[in-house]
Amino acid sequence: MSTPRATGAVLRGAIAVTAGGVSRLAPAVAGTRFAARAPRGAVDVDLRDHATLPGLINAHDHLQQNCVPPLPGGAVFPNSYAWIDAFQAHFEHADVKAALAVPKEVRLRHGALKNLLAGTTCVAHHDPWHAALDAPDFPVALLRGAGWSYALGHGSYGPPVRESFDATPADRPWVIHLAEGSDAVARAELDALDQLGCLAANSVLVHGVGLGEEHMARVIERGAAVVWCPASNRNLLGTTLDPRRLAAAGRLALGSDSRLSGARDLLDELCGVRERDELPAPSALSLVTEAAARILRLDGHGTLDAGKGADFIVVADRAKSASAALEGVRRADLRAVVRGGKPCIADPDLGYWFAAVGVPTVAVTLDGRPKLVDARLAEPALMALEPGFELARRVH
Repeated sequence: MSTPRATGAVLRGAIAVTAGGVSRLAPAVAGTRFAARAPRGAVDVDLRDHATLPGLINAHDHLQQNCVPPLPGGAVFPNSYAWIDAFQAHFEHADVKAALAVPKEVRLRHGALKNLLAGTTCVAHHDPWHAALDAPDFPVALLRGAGWSYALGHGSYGPPVRESFDATPADRPWVIHLAEGSDAVARAELDALDQLGCLAANSVLVHGVGLGEEHMARVIERGAAVVWCPASNRNLLGTTLDPRRLAAAGRLALGSDSRLSGARDLLDELCGVRERDELPAPSALSLVTEAAARILRLDGHGTLDAGKGADFIVVADRAKSASAALEGVRRADLRAVVRGGKPCIADPDLGYWFAAVGVPTVAVTLDGRPKLVDARLAEPALMALEPGFELARRVH
């Protein structure tokens, strides 16, 4: 007779960490959602000396671009349009051609896998929708129902700016690359967007490097928001915005912008923000949880509240404080990543958790560390694209 599957999980001994602080009582899991108490038949997961945090939200990624090699040479550009022009010749490189020859549906899933391995459970994908994103086993949740345009200076790609803005309901975010540069072209874009009538409370402006103090004040006054991609900005433009004013107003989220130009993943972005002391740790955590959920209208994400979807990460609790929970944490340091109440990847000593909820696993290494992963994520085509993610070698 087969063993009944667990109906949820008791996160025994864990603390709960959010941008708002620390609770000594982590939520329970009932089915796919958080609950005040676990249902009968829940698996008891020993998480003493551990912290649970909401699954991270990546507010900006181009999922299909994460396996495309970046431009060599470290050139700095005045704006994104100059970088895009320079990249045209890069399309002729053999390694770029090889990357783009991989079917787009595989590249999209790979971008999602990259995010999930680093604790990101929800992503705002900034490109045309593809049928592969609707697969029931897609590795991450996605921002859906949002409006978007690509950029003011690239009207031929993506929906026209004013048309897409007008077609977007006021209660859904409308997303556009804006002011991605340090020159006069970038600095003029907020005024141009405003003159088009497209700066409103649901406007989400990606990058914003060229925004001056008056521009930031206007963004805040209108209730709009900015998605900050610091690694991508520094790599392409040699500079980035000062995040403090927008973050203090709750009008800033964090994005990784894909490996084509940005950091490896969102955890690496967070580590960079803290290493440069650009924001205090609770503010940085909010950019990928509460603030991102509010800005992108992602009800149920970025929280550990009862009744919301049980997407969360588990880390070893070294200091029992929100300030230290993700300090210096890279993806291999995560003890577990959980989506819909079920572990997706975790350290081997938590293997009983997978078994209890009926998730078949494969033994892998992640950046040299042993892990167990949901077998559905160990697709050979995806693993071939992801450096540091390999099947574990068997020892005879």
